Amino acid sequence: MGCLLHRPDRGPGGEEPAAAARALDRKRTRTPGPLAHALSTGLTGPGRVPPSSGCLLPPCPGPAALRMDPGHPAGADPAGGHPAGGPARGQDMLGFLPTLQALWSARQPQQFKEEAWRGFAALDDPRAALLDLLEGRRACWRKGPSLEAWLTRELERWLQARPPPGPSQLTPPPGPSQGGPGLWPLQARAARLLAESPSSLVEPLVSIFQLQDADRGSLLAHVHQLHQEGKFKEAAMLGTKLRLQPELDVEMMSTPLLLQDQLGLVERYVDGFPGLQRRLLALMDSWCRPGFDISVVARRHPQAAPPTLEKLRPRVLTRQVLRLQKRFGLDPAACPHAVAQQRLAALRYLCYKRFVEGSLSQEDWADFVRGLVGSSEWLQGRLLRLLASRADAATVARCALDLSLPEEWLPATAATELRRLRLQGRTAEAPVEDTTGRYYQLPIARKDVRVLASWEELARHEAELLQPGQVVGLDLEWRPSFGTWDPPPASLLQLAVPGRVFLLDLLTLTQPADGQASRALSGLVSRLLSDPSITKLGYGMAGDLKRLAASCPALAHAPEQLQGGLDLLPVHGRIREADGPAPGVDRAPGPRGLSLLVQQVLGRPLDKAQQLSNWDRRPLAEGQLLYAAADAYCLLEVYWALCREPARFRLAGDLARSPEPPGPQEASAPPQQPPLSPGTTLPPRPGGGRLLSGAVLQVPVAEVEGAAPEIPARAFRVVCDNMLQGLARSLRLLGADVLALGNSEDHRRAAEVARQEGRIILTSGLPYHTLRAQVGAGRCLWVDCNLKAPQQAKAVLRHFNVRVTHADIFSRCQACNCDQYLKVSKDLMTQLVGLSGQNDPSSAGDKAQSEDTQEPGSAPGETPGLAYDPPCRWLEAAELRASAPATLGNGTRLQLAGVPAGVLRRPGLRHFFCCSGCGKVFWEGSHLGRVVSQFHDVLDGLPGCQEPGPARSPS
Repeated sequence: MGCLLHRPDRGPGGEEPAAAARALDRKRTRTPGPLAHALSTGLTGPGRVPPSSGCLLPPCPGPAALRMDPGHPAGADPAGGHPAGGPARGQDMLGFLPTLQALWSARQPQQFKEEAWRGFAALDDPRAALLDLLEGRRACWRKGPSLEAWLTRELERWLQARPPPGPSQLTPPPGPSQGGPGLWPLQARAARLLAESPSSLVEPLVSIFQLQDADRGSLLAHVHQLHQEGKFKEAAMLGTKLRLQPELDVEMMSTPLLLQDQLGLVERYVDGFPGLQRRLLALMDSWCRPGFDISVVARRHPQAAPPTLEKLRPRVLTRQVLRLQKRFGLDPAACPHAVAQQRLAALRYLCYKRFVEGSLSQEDWADFVRGLVGSSEWLQGRLLRLLASRADAATVARCALDLSLPEEWLPATAATELRRLRLQGRTAEAPVEDTTGRYYQLPIARKDVRVLASWEELARHEAELLQPGQVVGLDLEWRPSFGTWDPPPASLLQLAVPGRVFLLDLLTLTQPADGQASRALSGLVSRLLSDPSITKLGYGMAGDLKRLAASCPALAHAPEQLQGGLDLLPVHGRIREADGPAPGVDRAPGPRGLSLLVQQVLGRPLDKAQQLSNWDRRPLAEGQLLYAAADAYCLLEVYWALCREPARFRLAGDLARSPEPPGPQEASAPPQQPPLSPGTTLPPRPGGGRLLSGAVLQVPVAEVEGAAPEIPARAFRVVCDNMLQGLARSLRLLGADVLALGNSEDHRRAAEVARQEGRIILTSGLPYHTLRAQVGAGRCLWVDCNLKAPQQAKAVLRHFNVRVTHADIFSRCQACNCDQYLKVSKDLMTQLVGLSGQNDPSSAGDKAQSEDTQEPGSAPGETPGLAYDPPCRWLEAAELRASAPATLGNGTRLQLAGVPAGVLRRPGLRHFFCCSGCGKVFWEGSHLGRVVSQFHDVLDGLPGCQEPGPARSPS
């Protein structure tokens, strides 16, 4: 770099900070020359200088000094006096700046203040000198404490401690020299700095240059100038810091930022201004109206238009508008277009559930649709389009009759059918199919399903529900939240004990909130949850308890009260992982969640036809009562089956002593809780209770025999739909060639790519059958979206018998799928980072260094004897563009912002790797050991077979 740099924790001569401060206090070195020249040649950043300077400068302090609080120590003379040996009047800050640097590094606030105040008194114009300093050190600005922030704060205190200026003075007298320039040109400079300054400089700069009293017109003109120059972010930040928002046009300020995906900055811009919040919401809502083309707005703002408008699509924008409506506390009527788009999405979902899945009855479907459509003609028209695409004329006519849709809007055949139905005076319902043999059937009599809706009924059955040592199945039901933002409260609490199911009517029992029934309910549920001798079974129990706590204020602490709970959801996850799809067999969508677990364990899935019914309707229909009872009672039967035959489901542990389900004659005597297997412990919960989680039932990884031909990982080529981007990154991590669709790409694009490039399709969405028909059997796999990405990757690798070796790990870039890396020397990387100005070695460097220099070989789960050294050539400096040093010859810009400063100082690190496709930078860290530990069951060979080396990997 052509310049010798000092360590951040040393003084200018290499001595310790305290010694350096004392030495500089005894002997103050003067550097002649104007301040602007000194700043342009030296103070460009902490420990960094321009490559052409060749100068020797004291470094900025390290983060060890960031915790010092100077307070208000006494000892400095606010009138400007200073002892002998202080700075002479008229000289610039360079005479005492090195001393301040050393004192700040040495954490000596008292001496720092005294030296700074003596220096301010010696300057002809300390305000102008401060601006010179800040303008010259922009490269090392950062959030939080810094030398610049401390110096600015001390100048503010020094000015406040001085006598007020005379009537003809615009600046306080800086000492013997009573002159000085007017304040307004300094205010203009300060305003420019304020647009880019960190938050620690805002308040003192406003105070020092009296910006709160400055001419608002000139400040507004400066904001407009920044905006016209295309500096939209800087303009908004300056307007926010000076509280100019009411005098600026919110649409003008917000539109470019929204196009640049700066919604967070826009939210801060309107924070505290309800009128601006309403106008912002109206602007964004107008972009959600039907037929609106956001590209028209982008063309009007060419300086702000991004290459893609991905995050301004109607679906994404609608979610943001509704989120802001709730955050700002505004009425939904303030964003009618977003509400209509949300309801249209709910209509699409309801039509799919009714006419494709058939999991929603006509009565429930019409009830929900009626509430969504209301009197909106636009939604009525869109609904008719959905019906015409999903159903036949007779069905469309029945729906139009149920919903009172205008006859003139119907197709001719549907209108004819509608007139026929009106003459009959009733709708012709389709015959109900008998599904008794297809689904799980409740094994108890109907009389043993009890609805409890009063405190007397709760008291009558309290002893049966709180029987010590028994097992209780717990479940909740609530009205589906179609087209609404707030989650609805729970409507029904199901408690299943051996031989009986109790359905607690929460809508009735919780009203009024302080009534006798509400108190009886909260007391019963609290005692049930807190009794560790009663095993509570659930599926996704944490979510159910959270919903219950939100629905009943008296049960707000229900999640913390749980003791002795067994959530079958993580157990099911391990079963699914162990029973992955066999090689060469496509897996079509089918039962999911609890229904799938019941099918796997008991042989038949749950009938979910009533799942999306209206659970707020009273009285509940007979089908709803039976569905709710089966949902809770199946938990008991699944639990008993897992206890009887753990090996069948590849669950480790001796559960043979678990009780058998009781017979009819034993219904009144429930079995005791089964003892846990030897050596099994219950993990503690944050609230002090214990939860029996999936960790109790340990599941070994399934071994799938390699019937399909073995495929090397780097030859495994797939395309993932946009719901499986996490899976795509996991497979790339293991060396597979993976393309992933973007969020806006249609699923049909996957079929095109698969046919053109010979790839296999991985999908988790509804288009599975369509895609499979376009590429043929064996070329499309449905992936369970309930699994986490690493579990999905393991299932896919086993399915296709993919062989993964340790050399395949990190052989591809997880971000862009490129497999071409370049090796960069540490010296060249240091130069590039320094030139880019991305990192400040004195900021987060020490923290990064403390983390990255730890030897990963001692970390849990890491594999010794591994090294990351992919075959690639060295990057030469001549290959970089002269106009943009951090840009490769092919136009790829290196992502240097992701390189922590501490990594550059890490001992033993010799080189970096960069992706030639996207510019992402990698280095040796502890990641390789973690990946090997996570995927050890699908890796081929033992770790020890690799060439020896430290257990490091790209981070």
